[in-house]
Amino acid sequence: MIEGVVTKKLKVVPDERGFLMEMMRSDYPEFQKFGQAYLTVGYPDVVKGWHYHKKQTDNFFIVKGMAKVVLYDMREDSGTNGAIDEFFIGERNPAMLLIPPMVAHGFKAVGSEAVYLVNIPTELYNYEKPDEYRIDPYDNNIPYDWKLKEG
Repeated sequence: MIEGVVTKKLKVVPDERGFLMEMMRSDYPEFQKFGQAYLTVGYPDVVKGWHYHKKQTDNFFIVKGMAKVVLYDMREDSGTNGAIDEFFIGERNPAMLLIPPMVAHGFKAVGSEAVYLVNIPTELYNYEKPDEYRIDPYDNNIPYDWKLKEG
């Protein structure tokens, strides 16, 4: 696993009315600070990525659908520099995924439904100078192929 990346299995509490699932609490050891919360939706067969942050830590939660989330460690001083991690998270595998700064990431819906991803990053989005750097998902030097791996 890439150094500094954390996954935390989320507890689902079901009853006859539905279910409750805590995504982030300030008493979790993984909690750093609150910047904002937002929802992003990824359609089937679309890669949302690659991108990375220089300051911000992301905390991903898939609340609808299933996603393949892929990380690439770009940190030159990391013991896992150049490593790639793949996670399959969502409704059938609820988890929190903490992504440190300078770890490029992207996601893609697994299956035929859109994916609803909630992110609780540590920083507010700065409209004048965003801490968001994009890399083309296909034309880059990251050793990863987003195509479906069958067989």
